Amino acid sequence: MKTVSAKDIREAVAAMCIAANRELPADVRAAFEAAHAAEEAPAAKEIFRQLLENADLARDTGLPLCQDCGLAVFFVEVGEDVRVEGSTLREAINDGMIAGYRDGYLRKSSCDPFTRKNTGDNSPAIIHFDLVPGDALKICMMAKGGGSENMSRVTMLSPAQGWKGIKDFVVARVAEAGPNPCPPTIVGIGIGGNFELAAVNSKKALMRELDDRHGDPEIAKLEDELMAAINALGIGPMGLGGKTTSLAVKIIVAPCHLASLPLAVNIQCHSARHKEVIF
Repeated sequence: MKTVSAKDIREAVAAMCIAANRELPADVRAAFEAAHAAEEAPAAKEIFRQLLENADLARDTGLPLCQDCGLAVFFVEVGEDVRVEGSTLREAINDGMIAGYRDGYLRKSSCDPFTRKNTGDNSPAIIHFDLVPGDALKICMMAKGGGSENMSRVTMLSPAQGWKGIKDFVVARVAEAGPNPCPPTIVGIGIGGNFELAAVNSKKALMRELDDRHGDPEIAKLEDELMAAINALGIGPMGLGGKTTSLAVKIIVAPCHLASLPLAVNIQCHSARHKEVIF
C-alpha cells in the first residue's frame, strides 16, 4: 500500500493548473511550426506566426496563453493500492485547482447555470476517476475553454448509419463550428459505449499527444480519413482559410448496445492545454 499526502497532491495540482495555462505543449508548438511552413495563404501563415509569438509571450511573461482559462477537467487513475492521507482525493484535487487558479491569476469561469453568478474560485473541479491495478496515482489536467466546449456534441446514431454516418456527423459538426472553437483544433471522438461514456471518451481522447498513432491500425486509418476530410473544408486557422483546420483527430472506441451507435465529438482549441503528474 502506497500513501500519498493530500498536501503533495494539492501542490502538484496547483502547479499543473498554472503550467497548463501558460505553456504551449511541445507537440502543439511543433505542429504550429510545420503548419506555418506548409501554409500558402498569407492570412494563414500570419495566424501561425501570431500563435507562435503568443506562446513565446506566455512563456516569457507568465501570462496565460488565452484569457479564457477554462474549466479545470481532471482524469485520474487511482491504483487499488493507493491511500491518500490528510483529506479525500477529490478534496485535494479541488483545493489544488482553486489554489492554482488563484495564485496563477487565472480567470475563474465557473458560474451558476441560472443566475450566472460566478463561484469565485473556478470550483468545483470536474473530475473523472478510474480505479486501476497497482500503487500509482496519475492525475491529468485539462483547461477546457467555453468556445471549444460549446461546439461539442453528443448524438445517438442508428447502427445502420455505420462509419458513413459517423464521418458525416463529425465533418458536419466541424464545418458548423467554423471559427468558433479557435482553430486549428484537435477533434476528440468517442464511438460506442453509451450516452455518457461516449462523451467522456471524446474528451479523454484529447489528452493523447498529436503524434500518438492509435494502436489499432484500422482506427488509425479512420483518424487519418477524418483528418483529411476536415482539413479539406478550408476553414483554416481562426477561420480565415487555409490548409490547417485541425491538427489531429483522436478516437476512442468502446463496445455498445446492439440497438445503439453512440457518438460524441469534443473539440479542443489550438492551445490544447493539458498537463499530468504521476505519484
